[in-house]
Amino acid sequence: MSSTAIEIQSKRGVWGGGNQPLKASYGKLMMWFFLLSDIFTFTAFLITYGAIRVSYPAYSGDVSDFVSSNEHWPIPEMIFDAIPFVHGGHFPLVFVGLMTFILIMSSVTMVLAVEAGHRNDRKDVVKWMLWTLLGGMTFLGCQAWEWTHFIHGTDEGVVMTYVNSLSYIVTETVYGANLLVNEYGPAPFAQLFFFITGFHGFHVTIGVVLLFLAFYQAAVGVYEERGHYEMVEKIGLYWHFVDLVWVFVFTFFYLI
Repeated sequence: MSSTAIEIQSKRGVWGGGNQPLKASYGKLMMWFFLLSDIFTFTAFLITYGAIRVSYPAYSGDVSDFVSSNEHWPIPEMIFDAIPFVHGGHFPLVFVGLMTFILIMSSVTMVLAVEAGHRNDRKDVVKWMLWTLLGGMTFLGCQAWEWTHFIHGTDEGVVMTYVNSLSYIVTETVYGANLLVNEYGPAPFAQLFFFITGFHGFHVTIGVVLLFLAFYQAAVGVYEERGHYEMVEKIGLYWHFVDLVWVFVFTFFYLI
């Protein structure tokens, strides 16, 4: 094909090897492909959660009278009702709601960082990237506290009958949760909690590392020398994905 024909096709928007598909760079396309594969993974996890969830009966009594048992699925607001520095209080989903708000707000500051990058405003990019980084780190800290509380359990514990690791039937007071038994209900509840929220937390951790690298490079002027802030935009796509996935995890695990 002659150079004239290629130039005509290029002007018409037909990709001849020189134009960017969908007006996106190679890096953005690869990020979208990665996120698409990760969507399938998280979808499979949440479908698995739904299938196991419906295999157990729901608690049939009043919410205020809820008692943990291996026979029914726990009520989330009766399990996740603690907040730091307040012992013995009952604050249904308050802490996890705060975690969700922090993560969503970090997505907002990420949008502002990307917008500043489009304006080649180094100062604003650094400022909003720092806020996004702090939001991600705060979310991870909150999740670490929630895991710790979930593992340690309540002061009273719950008398449970279960099959231990040696295949013996045991009846004892159980405190907190592990992969074999937990005081909150059936063992799959804790297993799914650790696996799904842990997998999401792993993604957030990776995101925090990427945010720090982008923040540092923006601060020292690497992107300014390149003449664009595309890397900030690519990391922003990943961060928005992490936030969106948490909305579904929050809905499935804490609201249903």
